[in-house]
Amino acid sequence: MSAEHQRLAVNATKKIPLEQWGPYLSERQWGTVREDYSPHGDAWHYFPYDHAHCRAYCWGEDGLAGISDFFQNLCFSVALWNGKDPVLKERLFGLGNTEGNHGEDVKELYYYLDNIPTHSYMEYLYKYPQQEFPYKKLLEENRKRSKQEPEYEILDTGVFDNNEYFDVLITYAKQNSKDIFIRIEIRNRHTKAADITVLPTLWFYNRRNYEGLEKKPLITSRDKTSVKATHSRLGSYYFYFQPAQECLFTENETNTQKVSGIPNKTPFVKDAFHDVIIGKENKEPFRQKKSGTKFSPVYHYKIDGGMTKTLYLRLSNKIMDNPFSGNPASLFASRKAEADAFYASVLPAGISDEMAAIQRQALAGLLWSKQYYHFDVEKWLTTSDGITPVNPGKLNGRNHDWKHLKNQDIIAMPDKWEYPWYAAWDLAFQSIAMALVDPVFAKHQLLLIMREWYMKPDGQIPAYEWNFGDVNPPVQAWAALQVYRIEKDKTGKGDVSFLKKVFSKLLINFTWWTNRKDGNGNNMFEGGFLGLDNIGVFNRSHQLSNDMQLEQADGTSWMGMYALNMMDMALEIAMKDEAFEDTATKFFEHFVLIAEALNEQGMWNEDDRFFYDTLSIAGSPMQLRIQSIVGITTLFAVSIIEKKALVKLADFKKRMTWFENYRIKNKKYWPNEEHSDGEQILLSLVPQKRVVYLLQRLLNEAEFLSPGGIRALSKHHEQNPYNVTISGIQYTIQYDPGDSTSDLFGGNSNWRGPVWIPINYIIIQSIRKFGKFYGDGLLVEFPVGSAKMRNLNEIADELTRRVISLFEKDAEGKRPLHGKYNWFYQQPGNENLLLFYEYFHGDTNHGLGASHQTGWTSLVAQLINELKSNSGMTPGVSSSAPVE
Repeated sequence: MSAEHQRLAVNATKKIPLEQWGPYLSERQWGTVREDYSPHGDAWHYFPYDHAHCRAYCWGEDGLAGISDFFQNLCFSVALWNGKDPVLKERLFGLGNTEGNHGEDVKELYYYLDNIPTHSYMEYLYKYPQQEFPYKKLLEENRKRSKQEPEYEILDTGVFDNNEYFDVLITYAKQNSKDIFIRIEIRNRHTKAADITVLPTLWFYNRRNYEGLEKKPLITSRDKTSVKATHSRLGSYYFYFQPAQECLFTENETNTQKVSGIPNKTPFVKDAFHDVIIGKENKEPFRQKKSGTKFSPVYHYKIDGGMTKTLYLRLSNKIMDNPFSGNPASLFASRKAEADAFYASVLPAGISDEMAAIQRQALAGLLWSKQYYHFDVEKWLTTSDGITPVNPGKLNGRNHDWKHLKNQDIIAMPDKWEYPWYAAWDLAFQSIAMALVDPVFAKHQLLLIMREWYMKPDGQIPAYEWNFGDVNPPVQAWAALQVYRIEKDKTGKGDVSFLKKVFSKLLINFTWWTNRKDGNGNNMFEGGFLGLDNIGVFNRSHQLSNDMQLEQADGTSWMGMYALNMMDMALEIAMKDEAFEDTATKFFEHFVLIAEALNEQGMWNEDDRFFYDTLSIAGSPMQLRIQSIVGITTLFAVSIIEKKALVKLADFKKRMTWFENYRIKNKKYWPNEEHSDGEQILLSLVPQKRVVYLLQRLLNEAEFLSPGGIRALSKHHEQNPYNVTISGIQYTIQYDPGDSTSDLFGGNSNWRGPVWIPINYIIIQSIRKFGKFYGDGLLVEFPVGSAKMRNLNEIADELTRRVISLFEKDAEGKRPLHGKYNWFYQQPGNENLLLFYEYFHGDTNHGLGASHQTGWTSLVAQLINELKSNSGMTPGVSSSAPVE
């Protein structure tokens, strides 16, 4: 076992498998729902970026490349000043939803270079301009641009054109869980000397004002190179630093003068360091102050061109006289070597350095995206933030019916700036990638969102804080089986206890779906937007009128997949506990009924050979003939049952046989297909003939197939927009491969043409499963028009290669994801920097949306693993649930 594996083994014995210290500090706390106390739910305007410097947060903290303990009592991050900016660089800058032409977007260059699950070694690179940071230019230019134009990014401003910037590399190395070394390396990338001020900042989250902490925490001076931080819950920590030009204390309290025009009672407010360093504030009171809740030593450097300045710090729960004795660099080298050893044991042997780098940075970003998330909805609704009184608008507004939700946990976020809040289906995908490096934490995350302080009493799983009541696709059962398989492949042992816990919770959630989203009781489901934002010709979450009902192909398909996953899970558990055999039968029969509804109740169009949503208007059904991922989700529900396993499951086999005979005798739909050798049974929502029809569209480069994977909307709609008139209003949708040109769901993501990796991941898994069953007995042309016939396993591999190619260098050293900014990423020192975007352009494949979505985009790491092994599914009761 590597040293990291040994540390993980210790964590696995804990009730919550977490390190006390980690990268749990958010990168954006402002503009979030939980900080919004306005009457009308206007989070972006209520707490804008300009307030983040001077206004204390209620529900968490944020910072640049920061860490905190797992209850975020004490925080550390780095602040910088280039001598020109109007504010200190304490946090990442970005535009709010109404400021960007495509919604909210971070406008910075930063990279998660390395991390391991216990965070014993972490690297974060930030690129800081030496010119004045273009805050105003970024805001004004993006406001001027239309939705048809691309976003104006920081690389468009010119501040990085001549390498006139600093590389600020922040590295953490733990001596042990409560003793952390910090190294800050500032390299001047320009040829000329430049000034920079560095403020390594330690502060306490302001729990005293908002949570009634009885005793105020305090940071107090010990000597010229250390302070003591004391907290009634955390205990005492000591912050050691190298000699500084000055040391500053203040309080993490709102500057009421700036926020609301009320004079401050004291100069010691949250943004005091800005005024002291940049403004004309009298420094003497701050130099004389020897305690507070926020502290920073200050270092003023002039760094020659091409040179590097290195600074060491240490945060420890131990008192010591010589905190930097010996050679601090040796600890960093040791932890780096341990990280190398860990990944050497985790990543597949024999892959190229390029593939290994893509995997490692994807997983590093996933680990960096762990965040402390705190939100008590009942308390939020019924209390004030000290600025806005409790008001009826809020009491009856957003999330008012989620009062049971009381979250205070470390959660892997989709993106710690753009999405600093969990989303139900994102978390499921993230857990699959997390299982590669920390399966114990991956299982913990999946179970966490099903716990009673998350899941509603009626069984609904919270979607995300903007509207907990929205509905995401029910992928938790599928993800649990994926995590189960990954761990079993690694350890040789399946965690059936984990499956039992998941199964018991999802029974409640499945019941909620059937009761709430099958309004006609005909096994044809609704669900609204189902995570696909603007995929519909209109907003699918809104009922257009009372006499209209939308029955959704994807809602029905997701539920077919859900039923099949629950059957697989029950069968796997039943191999150890026969009490679960009956429930396997229940979910099998439900799957058959859903398959019947999908195929025989008006969603299939024989002319188009595609599945569509159906809109009933006064009882008259109309297909919405949009060729999108909505119709492709019908491929997702597929499983293989090994007949030899049924020997141990006599009751299930008996019931399955009876049900088959009954339905065939009565000429009812039957979705099963038996292998010619009689050893396997295929369960698929879609019969083979229709699978082939769908693949002919999916694998056509004029339709769904792009160089980087499968598009969310067919390119067919580029020249053939879909139009429909409903109640006198015309609705239109067409192929839109880049940023969103609609305002649906904030306009910051687009499902009308781009490539989304999580959907590609499920497509690949499904095709591979079909390939395992059919082998060379089913060949399909790939790509369509090439005259090259391939089996489905080969096609799954080819689709995997296309997705991975988004991140690979081509013959010229360019990566598709960097698009027009490859000039910057081909410069010396930048060649190996990767970004993991939310989605990718449907034609050019450059990255779009959130730039650090190492939530679900980190699935590329698992795809590389699968391509290397190409082992298909592990044998078992079903291909998605292997048996020991």
